[in-house]
Amino acid sequence: MKKITSFTHLYTGEGHRIAYTYSEIDEQGNLISQNSRGNFIEVHPEVIEAIETILDDIKKNHLQ
Repeated sequence: MKKITSFTHLYTGEGHRIAYTYSEIDEQGNLISQNSRGNFIEVHPEVIEAIETILDDIKKNHLQ
């Protein structure tokens, strides 16, 4: 099983980039790997809309 341990959003020239880290755990609960990393450019409009909703919330409610 892979478990996401963190993710972040970056706005790059290519678009909305999501970078993430994860751990991999076997069926017995043993840690196989940790701090593994990946990233991708988000292309699904509904996910991009969700990202923009989060960014709007940060701007309105947390940048004071």
